[in-house]
Amino acid sequence: MPPQAHAVICPATFRFLPVFLVILTGALLSAMAETGPRYWNQFRGPGGSGVATDCRPPLKISEAHAAWMTPIAYGQSSPVLFGETLFLTALENEDQLVTLAFNKADGKLLWRRPVPPCSLEKVHQANSPAASTPCVDADRVYVYFGSYGLLCYDHQGVELWKKPIPTPKSLYGMSTSPILFQETLIMVLDNDANLPESKLSRSKIIALNRATGDLVWETARPFNRSGWSTPAVLDYDGGSELVVLGHGRVYGYDASTGAEKWFVNGFSRETISAPVTGNGHVFVSASMIGGVSDEQPDREPFWTALLPYDTNKDGKLERSEMTGHFTFPIRPTLPLGHPGFGIPLPKDEAKREERRDGFMRWVDKNKDGFWTKEEFINHLSFNRGKPNLMAIKPDGSGDVTESHVTWALHRNIPEIPTPIFHQNRIYMVRNGGVLTGIDATTGDTLYRKRLGASGHYSPSPVIANNHLYLTSSEGVISVVPVGDSYALAHQYDLDEEVAATPAIDEDTLYVRTKSQLIAFRSKAE
Repeated sequence: MPPQAHAVICPATFRFLPVFLVILTGALLSAMAETGPRYWNQFRGPGGSGVATDCRPPLKISEAHAAWMTPIAYGQSSPVLFGETLFLTALENEDQLVTLAFNKADGKLLWRRPVPPCSLEKVHQANSPAASTPCVDADRVYVYFGSYGLLCYDHQGVELWKKPIPTPKSLYGMSTSPILFQETLIMVLDNDANLPESKLSRSKIIALNRATGDLVWETARPFNRSGWSTPAVLDYDGGSELVVLGHGRVYGYDASTGAEKWFVNGFSRETISAPVTGNGHVFVSASMIGGVSDEQPDREPFWTALLPYDTNKDGKLERSEMTGHFTFPIRPTLPLGHPGFGIPLPKDEAKREERRDGFMRWVDKNKDGFWTKEEFINHLSFNRGKPNLMAIKPDGSGDVTESHVTWALHRNIPEIPTPIFHQNRIYMVRNGGVLTGIDATTGDTLYRKRLGASGHYSPSPVIANNHLYLTSSEGVISVVPVGDSYALAHQYDLDEEVAATPAIDEDTLYVRTKSQLIAFRSKAE
């Protein structure tokens, strides 16, 4: 059934049907309800596609289209919805994780459920303990917290089951989200910790019965370390494959049993975006470590990002100018002082100064007490894995890197946002506000344009109303028509940080900012 298929069947006709047909029709209606425009059930919506074909949210996002704005506690999970209810997670008062449900009509809080007592996992300053997006079906909502594990509620907030899971060891904290497949809930738990008396990882995938929380299958991933990608299911003539991007590789598993089928090498150590399906392929992307999007990146921005520290304006950097938030840049599109901008510094001031002394010696090859632009740019090294977008055919066996990759691209690859497939095109937005359109059949670039909204990009693009909705981490929403050429239809600045991917229904775009949940709704004609 297509992702947005839906139908209306008059309930009065049920009395004329045999009992078994009533049951069958009820199941069919439930399935149809889960694929209509009132359903955005997981990270990036139905099937993780990011596309809401039959929906018409406003093309001109503005305060005038804000049907409501509801204050919420901070978190980075994206909103999901089913029927009339929105669900998300948050961290209240810096110590209480919660699941929240809102009425989508007016934004009023319907219920709040605190997570049982647990120790908060350690996360990077740019992450949150409430980063994983819930998933929801017609009966239940499922939430994962790295600090606790999995919890399941009905739509009224009644707890149905819970499954505490030891917190995986992770470089930045957990952020992968659960997904649903048939009657199972699937969760990837990649882990930097080793198995007892082993050098192999504790990483694994689990599939639970979504009604009871009981384990259905478990598959070890012993060669994988921490990752942040949400898996996807690729349906094809040969069956259904669970596609999981991880440490250096993407894997295909039998979605029903968890049996490993194939893998493709060529990705970096740190993988974040989710696999995307379309045209009988799965499209998988990962930037170079540090968010570098091109195989041969432009080095100029790295130097330019440090020029605010050149207080005497002599075009050089000396040690006495390396103060405040100064560090060695990794993501120059981020503002100075952002925790992801550069190499982390110790909290202890003396140790911070020692590290900056090390930076100085590291780059100052001629030992004259200055960094020149030439010295700095020549020092930069980009050998931390090749940025990659691959088109991969399903139904392989073993290492299919050479046999099943239709094409690969190594430019304009996002670090965090997941690419989006629509009508034989792939769209990607990377840091700096660069949007790229790709022909999904050939991998050829259709266009590469700057949105005019620079900075960092964490939210993934979504499509509705034949337009892309692209949100920067600084909160600028750009609206761009789909197609082979680029045009900017509209842009609106929320004036607040955004980390979550929007949700969509028939006429509304739901945006979670740092402190609010906002419904931008089309006005009745």
